[in-house]
Amino acid sequence: MTAHVVALPLAELRQRTSEKWREYPERVLPLFVAETDFALAPAITTALERAVRAGDTGYVASRTPLAAAYAAFAERRFAWAPDPAGMRSTADVSMGIVEILRRVIAPGERVVVNPPVYPPFFELVEEAGGVVERVPLRDTGAGWQLDLDGIAAALASGARAVLLCNPHNPTGTVHSAASLRAVAELAEGYGAVVISDEIHAPLAQPDAGYTPFLATGDAAARVGYAVVSASKAFNLAGLKCALMVGASPGTQRVLRELPVEVEWRTGQFGLIAAVAAFARETDEWLDALLRTLDENRRLVGSLLAEHLPEARYRMPDAGYLAWIDLTDLGWGPNPARRILREAEVALHYGPAFGSEGAGHVRLNFGTSPEIITEAVTRIAALRGRLDQTSRAAEAAE
Repeated sequence: MTAHVVALPLAELRQRTSEKWREYPERVLPLFVAETDFALAPAITTALERAVRAGDTGYVASRTPLAAAYAAFAERRFAWAPDPAGMRSTADVSMGIVEILRRVIAPGERVVVNPPVYPPFFELVEEAGGVVERVPLRDTGAGWQLDLDGIAAALASGARAVLLCNPHNPTGTVHSAASLRAVAELAEGYGAVVISDEIHAPLAQPDAGYTPFLATGDAAARVGYAVVSASKAFNLAGLKCALMVGASPGTQRVLRELPVEVEWRTGQFGLIAAVAAFARETDEWLDALLRTLDENRRLVGSLLAEHLPEARYRMPDAGYLAWIDLTDLGWGPNPARRILREAEVALHYGPAFGSEGAGHVRLNFGTSPEIITEAVTRIAALRGRLDQTSRAAEAAE
């Protein structure tokens, strides 16, 4: 059994040409965009190598094993057995969201989102012709929850759709089955639909209690769509493949009536890689990855407690993204700018996730313990330099 997945050496990572490794100079530690620093799961590498050797680089076929592979994966991992006949593929989760929204809302209708949330959500709603209705997550003091009263009020006043992120990005929250069921029932009562972005679902920790939205009950099946992908868990974003899932005759009809071009945007290599990712033989690798990420999320907490006690951090239930409140450092609404400029660590800008992200940063811990430690150490050293400068200025007055 593979105990852990080990990140590649920094020198090897810097040979990559993706966004994470080309946006900033080499002296900067890049912990901003959601890419991981691990080698591909062996079964994925084998499948892609086989495709390259065979020249299997043409158009995506009209009949593929992708939907059946995902259905089997969901049954093993989530105890949910979606119908492969109710799925259509496309290039990525964002495209799937837009294509569904275009068919379930009219131009100018409002779509509920729950900030702080994945920044493209705001743009995707607008791209589909909708208007964003912000219903922020509730901070309970111990975690984040969907604001059911706020969602109900938005739907009662005419919002026609709810765009969920489950598990939630950037907080890593796994929404409870009860809260998801309540959203579904509210949506059905007001004649609205729910689209659930579940790209981080394979990365939910085993004790997190993750439930797919469509598996929460009959109301969710009637009003809901899920958009899923192997891209986050298996680091396949550049290969372009996602699945839109419907669980009722009505939602499946909407997906079935999408133009064929929506499905043809699926990447051939993305599909081949996703089928390998969802296969049973990759489960052991995914379990090892989850163990690695569990240790890394705990490492972030211990490092912050030791070196940056002003930081407020809750361990995420899923994923490899740490949502950290640095407000008490007094570095302004967007502390990631100063951290990039003066500590040479690239983090995602908190305000990009909505006004609720002021004073926050998002740190990607899908990397090695050494890089995580170096990043937090650099930020702590910056705090130390600034404190020293402040004390010197006070002494000179």
